[in-house]
Amino acid sequence: MILDKLFRRNPFKAVAANLYEQIVAQARQPVFYLEVAVPDTVDGRYEMVALHAFLVMRRLKQEGKKGQELSQAVFDSMFADMDHSIREIGVGDLSVGKRIKAMAEVFYGRVIAYETALDGTRDETLSEALARNHYGTLEQPPALEVLDQMAAYIRKADAFLKAQGYEELLQGTVQFPKFEEDA
Repeated sequence: MILDKLFRRNPFKAVAANLYEQIVAQARQPVFYLEVAVPDTVDGRYEMVALHAFLVMRRLKQEGKKGQELSQAVFDSMFADMDHSIREIGVGDLSVGKRIKAMAEVFYGRVIAYETALDGTRDETLSEALARNHYGTLEQPPALEVLDQMAAYIRKADAFLKAQGYEELLQGTVQFPKFEEDA
């Protein structure tokens, strides 16, 4: 029984990889870098991937235990890709684990900030959470209108994903709304 668990293949691995690929594709949309001041840097790209991964994982967790398992598989795909990317840019093997751990901690912090802002369980608004976290590497956060545009997109994407059928997600397909300035 224990050996079965150790050697069992994750049934969600391929589905999660497909979902993660679509998360990355959405995160790389030029509109985010051109219209809402996301820095076109390693940090800025990580923030966009993390944001979209958070939104998908948030949706999946609504589906109970199986949804949580798929959410975990998406997380695992994301950090396997991060590990690969860090190694690809030349970070030494001894430093990779520390960097991945730091990235995971940052991700969990973002999850808490965005989730509480979306759920309205804290006084901090989504725009404030974005200024502090998503745009935290900038010397100055973007103008309030830009933060509000990004926050409106996140709310729209959150609602869009909530309306998306779980069966579609189980097939490895996720759809995001288009970013529109008047979102």
